Order: sequence, then C-alpha cells, then structure tokens
Amino acid sequence: MAASEGGGKEEVKQQFNTREGVYKLMRLSEYSKPTRLTYNSQNHLPVKVSFISLDDGDVCNDMIFFNIGRELYFYPYKGVRKAADLTKPSDKRTYKGSTLPTCHDFNQLTASPKGVYLIVGFSAGQVQLIDPIGREISKIFNEERQIEKSKVTTLRWVPGTEHMFLVTHFSGSMYLYNDELEPVSTPPIYQILKQGEDYAVLTCKSKVPRNPVQRWVIGEGALHEFAFSNDTKYVATVSHDGFMRVFHYDSMEKYGSMKSYFGGLLCVCWSPDDKYIVVGGEDDLVSIWSFHEKRVVGRGRGHNSWVSVVSFDPFTTEVLPHNMDVYASDEDIRIDNHRDRSFSSHSRTSVHSTGGDGTPSVSYRFGSVGQDTQLCLWDFSEDQLLRFQPNRTRTSTQISQSPQCNNVPHSKDSNASSMHPDGTQTLSSRLTSLSLTDKPKDKSKKDSISRTARQQFLNKMHETIICIGAKAMGTTMCPKLDDVFRLEPLITKKIAYDRLTTLIFREDCIVTGCQEGIINTWARPGKVGMSQHAAASGTVV
Repeated sequence: MAASEGGGKEEVKQQFNTREGVYKLMRLSEYSKPTRLTYNSQNHLPVKVSFISLDDGDVCNDMIFFNIGRELYFYPYKGVRKAADLTKPSDKRTYKGSTLPTCHDFNQLTASPKGVYLIVGFSAGQVQLIDPIGREISKIFNEERQIEKSKVTTLRWVPGTEHMFLVTHFSGSMYLYNDELEPVSTPPIYQILKQGEDYAVLTCKSKVPRNPVQRWVIGEGALHEFAFSNDTKYVATVSHDGFMRVFHYDSMEKYGSMKSYFGGLLCVCWSPDDKYIVVGGEDDLVSIWSFHEKRVVGRGRGHNSWVSVVSFDPFTTEVLPHNMDVYASDEDIRIDNHRDRSFSSHSRTSVHSTGGDGTPSVSYRFGSVGQDTQLCLWDFSEDQLLRFQPNRTRTSTQISQSPQCNNVPHSKDSNASSMHPDGTQTLSSRLTSLSLTDKPKDKSKKDSISRTARQQFLNKMHETIICIGAKAMGTTMCPKLDDVFRLEPLITKKIAYDRLTTLIFREDCIVTGCQEGIINTWARPGKVGMSQHAAASGTVV
C-alpha cells in the first residue's frame, strides 16, 4: 500500500486501555516548536526524539532533544511529573540553506551536568558532533562530502564506547567513525577487509588511521535503519531491498537474514533478551524473526500504511507461568511481584524456556507506529510461537540450491572454496585478483582497477539480491502469511493528525512524535503526576 499523507482530521484518541490499565495523554507535557504557525510538515524530514539522563549525584535530570524542520531543540523533560515550558529551551539551533537535520543520538557514557556528546546527521550527508550543554564542542565529519553525499538515515554511538559511532546513508553504505581522529581533506581510498554474497566491509588505505574507520556496503538501495543487540555483539540492518540482515559486529560475518513480504523494510528493533527481532516497512506488516532459529516466526496486521517505527517495551515484558494466554483478562494474568520479574533497560532477566515442559515462558510487548497515524501495541509469548504448527515451507538454505542461483556465490566465510561447481571463480576470488592493495606503477591504472573491482562487486551483489529475493517467498526467510503465527494488535488507535515518526517506551510513560512536530507523553496506568492529574481528567487548573 502506498504511503499515506496523514490520517485526515478525524478525532484522535487521548487515552487507550490495555490489560494493565489506562494510558492517558498528558496534554501539559506536549513538546513542539514554541510556535507552529510557520511549520509545514510536508516539506521536512521525519521528527526524531532523543533522551539523555544527567546525574549530578543527588538528582537524575532527564533532557529531551528533537528536530523539527531546520531546527533542533533541547529541553528539560519532566514527563508525567510537570508541565513543559516551551519558552525556555536549554539550547536551540537553526540551520540555514538546504541542509536539514535528520537524526541524532546521545552518548550516555559522556553525560554529566557540565556536558554530553551528541551526534547529529544531516540531509546532505554530514555528521556534526556537538555539546548542547557545555557548547564548547563542535566538529563536523564529512564536511566537504568527500566520503558520502547522500542523506544520513540513522546514526548511533557504538554501545560501551565513548568515541566510536555508526552512520547509515540513503546510498546503502554504513560508516564507522572515531571522533578522536581529525578530519582529512583528501577523499578516502578503500581496500576490502571482508565480503559476502550481498555485503562488503572496506577500510581506508592510509598510512595513518583516518575516518571513516570502516565502510560497510550492504544490500541494494537505501539503508533505512540499524540496531545493536543489547549485548552489543550483533547489529541488524534493514534496507530498501526488503532484507533484514544480522551481522556479528566484531567478526563482520553475516549471521542471518529475512525478506519482507513485499517492498522495503524501514525499521528494526531487538527484544530485551535478544531472542527476537521485529521489523516493519512498506508491506504494512510487523514481522518477528527468531534469532536462534534464524527464521520468521510471526507476522502482524494492524496498520493500513507503511510502518515507520517498531520498539519493544521492556517494562511490560514479563515472565509468565507456562501456557498462560497473554490475551487473557487482567484478573487471569495478574502476576505477583510483577516489577521484580519484568525486563527493564537497566536489569534484564535471562529466561531459558522450552515452552513444552512446564517451565515459564516470556510474554513480550512491542509497539509500532506508522504513516497511517496509528499506534499499535502487540503482545506475544514464547508458548504461542511454539504451539503454532506451520505448514511445510522451504528452508532459506534451499534458495541457494535453486538452479537459477547457481551463478551466484553463496559462501559466507573466508574459508569457502574460491571456485563454483561450474568451474568459474567466485566473486570473492575475482575481487582478490583485483585487490585494491595491488600496486601498479601507473596510478591511473590503479584507480581503474579500484573502480572496476567495486563495480563488479556491486553488479554481482545486484544479481544475488534479485535472485535470493525472487526465490525467498515460501521459505523460512519469507514465509507465506498462513505459515507463521498471526499476531493481532492488542490496541490500534489513531493518536495524531500527521504521520507518526517516533515511539519510545519509558518507565512511567510512552513518548510519541509525529511529522506535524508534536511530541506527546502518554502516562502509564497509575503514573499520572499529581500536578497534571486535573489536566489529564479534563479539569481546568
């Protein structure tokens, strides 16, 4: 289904009910531009939100950061506790010209009341490092656009590091940067470090370390988003070609992949225990991929346009007694010591369950928002997935055995044979023979070899992706809808007038943002702040 241009002017919901209680919109906690009179959402990039916690020893203060059009805003965030004061931003930045901010991410390891590292990506490909508190840091990467010219789609600090961050672009490339390395004025020359059938990792050929530290070329078309596993060992990417790919981050080996039902994939997230990955995209579906089984195990229909964000809720993911139905009533599913057995972003419980021997299983909650202006909440349990008996489907390994794919290299590791069964060289061996580390005397010949090697790789990658995609339907990589567990949304509510672009689960609330430039706070059941209780119930204060 084509993307919707908003959801019309029908009434939006100000509260919704789930099995744990009522979520209420905190109207006094609404964040936006101080004035919306001149804002035209159709001409700008998606509104994104980032949070940071600043611990001064006695009190932990939360801050919210968001982009609207060509502007960036930084405010104290009181959530359900206190109303927002939009007249007093802690920092505001306005960018001129056609370069607009697209995304941003804080580094919690650098956070203090005196400063914090924040990276911001832009529509022309640049990345800026700033400190919205101390305001003493300002460094621009790819300033001359010699590394990359396409829009930044996602960027994140590598978890557990103070200086390394990853950036994906609309071109399909992902770059690893080190903010301690000074910018270099000359364009990078790459050499291949690692490669597979539909990806390659390159490094800069330089006598001294320089940015980018690595360049990943993944799939075909735009790289829309990536997400690290909670243990930081793996990274999942979603692309315009409809594939979700999971890589072991340190070894750069591809671990597994899945294919959308149709169209591109736009968003991805990991479950709190790293057992499942959820994706959404242009097929209007949410799909659940099992990390251990390396296959799609569930799909959900609830949206009627593209899904723009998916996110797990760690605060309502919980351990259930064996065979308990997550769709049961509040009374049936009441569990003592709920908080002690919940997963949270600070403390996750590892649960090992077979689901068939009376041991507990895990009930997961995740949410999704889309261009249809709707919020969907979804629940599923390990028991439900295990009890479902799918129809027989081809496995993903059968794809590479198809006759139409015989000319496509399907080795995934460096120890694989360099010859195909038909006697021809694999792409890997041919790229080695055209290695970018060769040193011909003629510099123009060297440049020609580099361009030829890269173009041959991209051409072969295109053939591989087309072949795999054509053969994926009906396999565990892309099962038919009747062959996997069918999720039904717990709730489906229209909560905005414009396309939704942000969904963040916090301990006391859910935060959503839309393309109109409005960021809303939804109080969890029993978490309505006393100062806002009257406003939430419609009483004038």
